[in-house]
Amino acid sequence: MKYKLTTLENGIRVITSERPEIESVSLGVWVKTGSAYEDESVNGISHFLEHMVFKGSAKRNLVQISEDIEDVGGQINAYTSREFTSFYAKMLKDDAELAVDVIGDFLMNPTFPESELAKEREVVVQEIKQSIDTPDDIIFDHLQNAAFPNQAIGRTILGPSEKVRSFTADTLRRYMQTNYGGENTVICAVGKINHDSFVRMVGRRFSGMRKNVSFTPSSQNYVGGFSSESRDIEQAHVILGFKTFPYYDKHYYPCMLLSNILGGGTSSRLFQEVREKRGLVYTVYSFANSHTQNGLLGIYAGTGQAELPQLLPVVCDEIKKVCNDLVDVKELNRAKTQMRAGMLMALESSTSVAEVLARQMLIYGRVLSIQEMIDMIDSVTVDDIRDTAGRIFSSVPCYNLVGAIENKDAPSYEDIKAILAR
Repeated sequence: MKYKLTTLENGIRVITSERPEIESVSLGVWVKTGSAYEDESVNGISHFLEHMVFKGSAKRNLVQISEDIEDVGGQINAYTSREFTSFYAKMLKDDAELAVDVIGDFLMNPTFPESELAKEREVVVQEIKQSIDTPDDIIFDHLQNAAFPNQAIGRTILGPSEKVRSFTADTLRRYMQTNYGGENTVICAVGKINHDSFVRMVGRRFSGMRKNVSFTPSSQNYVGGFSSESRDIEQAHVILGFKTFPYYDKHYYPCMLLSNILGGGTSSRLFQEVREKRGLVYTVYSFANSHTQNGLLGIYAGTGQAELPQLLPVVCDEIKKVCNDLVDVKELNRAKTQMRAGMLMALESSTSVAEVLARQMLIYGRVLSIQEMIDMIDSVTVDDIRDTAGRIFSSVPCYNLVGAIENKDAPSYEDIKAILAR
């Protein structure tokens, strides 16, 4: 994954990876800020800002922002996560500078027109309501809150409706002044692009960005706990969560492989035991999410109310097996192959490569080579998996339920802890 890097005077890191064989360019701005870096009083502002910059800039109104990109066949979008915000586009090679100009214009010169603020507040409130109405969506917010209660990292990305309705243009500008700066911004392009030309494009649009940010990242202290929300629906949605490791930790790759072994595909232990052998669920999987200070490994399943008392002990048994019994070498090698293949296939996409380059620069301060990542995957042993599993599953669990959970036989939080401790 060859790339070139230039750091502008204001601290913005500009990265390109040239792919002369393709006719397009994937490019964007990645900023190391998100809901994990918000004060409670403005929870949801990172996401709301991501919406509002598209509503007008010094040179374009909201229609012109969309039309300028789509008139040449391009695509533009954005996302907000807990620790990152991104604004990105994909264009034919001759239109790359147009994309830089549009994104630079709405990030450096947003107007936040009052008429659009009023409408977009309600759009985001509808997004919040949609999430709340979706049990297999909202349960992940419940998990995050149980893991990190009363902390920025534990709050929702969308924020509560009453906060969103309070955001003004001045609130947005203050947030940009504190959380957007050259030192936490990477601008990346991948495709048919010349590095020096791209640096000049970026410099012309972003030289006015301040260098330093003035916010202090909040601590991320894992706690764990229980949440339960009964709903009149057909299924019970459940997540068991556990404390894991930050991006930089030596257990990061063993944790990712462990998650794959437990519930990463149709050959995984959970899928085979819970669905194929016992028929208790349609969906069951595990996932591992890292943050800058720690992370979460979770196991999700959707089941019927009658099956819930059977499901949870089986899941706990699979957790105990992976802690107490050596993982089979064949099983580990399959997980490694899947992880390597997923990584390499993702790198065939210019959009994915831009995402990887930018995020790695923001996380590690450098770009990891493909060989370095493969070597770290390949170096993991069955003993590493068992050691990592022991560390993860000895943490206080999160136990989250949403849906059809009136069955009195369903395990309590104390039951789950007792089963895992045996």
